[in-house]
Amino acid sequence: MSADPGEIRTSLGRNLTYGLLDHLGKMIVTGGYASTPFPTEAELSKQHGVSRSVTREAVKMLTTKGLLSARPRQGTVVQPDSAWNLFDSDVLRWLLERKFSLKLLREFNELRVAIEPAAAALAAIAADKNGLQMIRTGFDRMIAADAGDDDPLEADIAFHLAILQASANPFFAQFSDVVDTALRTSIRLTNRIQGRSADLDAHGAVLRAIEARDPEASRTAMLRIIVDVMELVRLSPTAIP
Repeated sequence: MSADPGEIRTSLGRNLTYGLLDHLGKMIVTGGYASTPFPTEAELSKQHGVSRSVTREAVKMLTTKGLLSARPRQGTVVQPDSAWNLFDSDVLRWLLERKFSLKLLREFNELRVAIEPAAAALAAIAADKNGLQMIRTGFDRMIAADAGDDDPLEADIAFHLAILQASANPFFAQFSDVVDTALRTSIRLTNRIQGRSADLDAHGAVLRAIEARDPEASRTAMLRIIVDVMELVRLSPTAIP
């Protein structure tokens, strides 16, 4: 028995376009259309009980994200994952929400090695008073979280994002959404592996080096945090539940 389109429509939430986008994106990323053709706009509208304009906009957004393409005489088809825009926060979130693998966690931390130590070094050189305060506030939140007075995940993420912002480089700052999205999964899983939250001493070393305006010490301290995570991943079982 097929699902009632009215029930599906309700499950999409109040914003039908983004609800359909999220539903279809997860379906694509988790292989929901691996063995079946991607539906036409008319079929999607009927299946989900939404208008053709809603369907058309969701499909257009998925195409922009690299998940779909429209081909003459073939209609709309699912693209191979090599074409997906991994720097799109929705795509990354869908990838992280499916069955998580240590391979993906390792790949993400390889990206962090290329970005965050350099951002920390730049922050030591270029951060203004407000940038330094954001980093200090992030670290203070981590201390509070360690005492049970703040959320450990949110505090840890706030610290790392503050450094990207304080780098005063707009290209690094634009990695914020990607780092935020991926850290939400990465930190949860690495904390589960090691049985504790973030290393305050290691993060404090980054803060002190940036405040001392020492770019190389800042780079080294941030690199040490990420390398420790990568080593934890390397020594872990092949899959995380």
